[in-house]
Amino acid sequence: MLIPVIAGFVYRALRLIGPTLRFEIVGIHNAVQIRDQGEKAIGAFWHGCIFPAAWFWRNRGIVVMNTVHFDGQWTRRVIERLGFGTVQGSSSRGGVEALAGMSKQLGEGHHVAFTIDGPRGPRYVAKPGAVILARRTGAPISAFHIAVKRGHTFRRAWDRFRLPFPFSRAVLFVAPPVRVPYDADNEVMKKKQQELQSALDRARDAAESWFSLSKSERDDLWYEWGQKDED
Repeated sequence: MLIPVIAGFVYRALRLIGPTLRFEIVGIHNAVQIRDQGEKAIGAFWHGCIFPAAWFWRNRGIVVMNTVHFDGQWTRRVIERLGFGTVQGSSSRGGVEALAGMSKQLGEGHHVAFTIDGPRGPRYVAKPGAVILARRTGAPISAFHIAVKRGHTFRRAWDRFRLPFPFSRAVLFVAPPVRVPYDADNEVMKKKQQELQSALDRARDAAESWFSLSKSERDDLWYEWGQKDED
């Protein structure tokens, strides 16, 4: 009974707050190169920034792995109304079937995505599903993070979920793609998992520090991420 109630509340919050958010994007060329090569990507991001991520990537036909737990069921109702597809499963329940479903979606021409530390943590520890899927399909992994300047952090939540305030600024950092060869052995898989963890951490650290930096420090980050601030 609670699932439709929670889903309705969250969806209305997204529809009210989402249009007011003002996004900056750093590292967009890392996503553009995937598109320009005609590839479909495996998105990977931390669970705590799911609110702005759901709004930013809406209506693009992206398929998300969705947990079979209670939280996943109301989340599924919300994101499907925002134009996402879903595949049911998680790292603990239905993982093999869900990865097969995600592989099928990539083969049918859809981008897919993981809340990579979900569904229940530990926070900021990347699980292996994206790397396994990348080896199986050859699709690149695109790690990103979105931070908001003003919002409320739910500190008792395992993921430190952040709810943006209306009209907040937001910044999206997109890391260079992580590619996993089809013939990757266990040692290579471990290295690729570490590479993905590093990419996620780097994107998070850069995004979360963005609004406390001076303009010159932001310019330095633009250059570091391969872009020049046009302002």
